[in-house]
Amino acid sequence: MWWSVEQVLALAPDPVAAAAGREQAAPARWNEPGASDAAVWGECQGSGKHPYRVVVELAGPASRCSCPSRKLPCKHALGLLLLRARGGVPAAEEPEWVRTARTERRATRTAGDPPRDPEAAARRAEQRAQRVEAGAAELREWLVDRIRGGLGSAATDGVEELHGVAARMVDAQAPGLASGLRRAAGGIGRGRDWPGRLLSELALLHVLAEAGTRLAELPTDLAATVRTRLGFPVETADVRANGERVADDWLVAGIADEVTERLTTRRTWLHGQASGRPALLLSFAPPGQPLPGVLPVGHRVRGELAFYPGAAPLRALAADVDEPVRSPPPVGDGVGAALASFAAALAGDPWLDRWPLLLAGVAPVPDGDGWALVDADGAALPLAARVDVWPLLAVSAGAPVTVAGEWTVGGLRPLTVWDQDRAVRL
Repeated sequence: MWWSVEQVLALAPDPVAAAAGREQAAPARWNEPGASDAAVWGECQGSGKHPYRVVVELAGPASRCSCPSRKLPCKHALGLLLLRARGGVPAAEEPEWVRTARTERRATRTAGDPPRDPEAAARRAEQRAQRVEAGAAELREWLVDRIRGGLGSAATDGVEELHGVAARMVDAQAPGLASGLRRAAGGIGRGRDWPGRLLSELALLHVLAEAGTRLAELPTDLAATVRTRLGFPVETADVRANGERVADDWLVAGIADEVTERLTTRRTWLHGQASGRPALLLSFAPPGQPLPGVLPVGHRVRGELAFYPGAAPLRALAADVDEPVRSPPPVGDGVGAALASFAAALAGDPWLDRWPLLLAGVAPVPDGDGWALVDADGAALPLAARVDVWPLLAVSAGAPVTVAGEWTVGGLRPLTVWDQDRAVRL
């Protein structure tokens, strides 16, 4: 798993360690850092004669450092993860000392030895939970005061103000709240309807902040959703061991890549042929590095997925799947049924920002200044403003087709269209 800067800072045992980790994230401090699919490592020159050797295994994450600090993770591990989150650690083959450190750790776990300090780990988890709850309470009160005062000044000082509050949420180890505030700030002044969109973003943040102060009162599944939205990480090993397992023939319905300065994210959408259940596989890579193996669109894989916990489980891991094989065109839904599936998911997770739709018999038609997909009943879904509709038109020639895509607040983003028995990635 690739960690963002906010997620790394959320791992810090206290604000002092977070600040020290930022100082350690300078490239000049590190000798031959490297990263594999499973770990990141490097040597950091400290105050001693020899540099400190740091290894962070990403599944936990679990860190080992030769420094004398008793904090977990220490400032060197945090600095290394921050450097990696910013694209400053290249992919490399694990050197011998890294393989040895990882082997020793696995041997320790296999032997059944307890963690180095389980009581300290429990204290850190409790302290973080308290900081997040306090941050959520602070944000809730700020939002109430801000809405009471009105949004009239948001166009002039809203961006700076929201980013300032977001920084406080990072300090509170609540990266999910920080990301929501920055997303709200990014929409200010964009389009004529930006005040309405800003109000909607702030309303969702208020609901999340309120839920963050009442985690103990929530049902288990909803509490898991709230914790994820707040930014608490879920360990891959826990998902594989305890996540809900669903066996099916999984259609690879669509693939979407999102590239930023710090990270390339790939979303692979699957659709259960028997269960009708959607699933999302996420993969990550630093800028300029290749993503893990791609499942071919329009193929299917037989096997089990392990789902992350939540009130509307969507993200999953491939627990045990076969090689992909070609699949006939899928059976999709009309617009009404597709939107009903989204409404049901939104009832469980009101912070959903995208949902997969598999539509059958829809044709692209002009819709004012944009385009829409219209089914046989005349129901329509608008395409997102930035969608290049011409590849879709070239395949469909204006006739009804089967389309898979992502439904967002800005409209539908088509990802795949079927031309008879051929799947075309858009």
